[in-house]
Amino acid sequence: MAIAAFDPARTAVVVVDMQNGFCHPDGSLHAPASEAVIDDVTDLVEEARAAGASVVYTRDVHPPEQFEDAHYYDEFDRWGEHVVEGSWEAELVEELDVREADHVVEKHTYDAFYETELDGWLSARGVDDLLVCGTLANVCVLHTAGSAGLRDYRPVLVEDAVGAIEEEHKEYALGHADWLFGEVATREEITFE
Repeated sequence: MAIAAFDPARTAVVVVDMQNGFCHPDGSLHAPASEAVIDDVTDLVEEARAAGASVVYTRDVHPPEQFEDAHYYDEFDRWGEHVVEGSWEAELVEELDVREADHVVEKHTYDAFYETELDGWLSARGVDDLLVCGTLANVCVLHTAGSAGLRDYRPVLVEDAVGAIEEEHKEYALGHADWLFGEVATREEITFE
């Protein structure tokens, strides 16, 4: 049963951080559950693209010196060095079919709206509804979707196209999003009008 049919002209799929560093077995922050949703993410993108919706890919990218003068926010301290600018880890996984019409956002924090052009790009195209998928559920997916909600987008987390390190992390993120700022749906529940 569909939660509501989405108008493809006003909808974008936001694929969060499906990169080698997180989704490939050789990645420094590989999570098997993130690798496991690659096919679900690509299927969602194909369905949305066929309907005429926009597609956005985010890439978490860290310049090597990003946290050198950090007072507190230091992802390398928390996670170790990962997805460094120009590295294989920072590249999107090869299974994704990134096309010229798609938009790729480079971000340097958990939130794809923070100090990026994403809000302007979506607004310029009249996008209101975001189908958010990718990884990690309780980190970049959650912070990007929450930031979208604060900007008056309708963030819908696509639960069977979201990866996490632990299943309870995913359950927390989806529950929190559904309770506080967005909605949760399965791919089967999503249709386009």
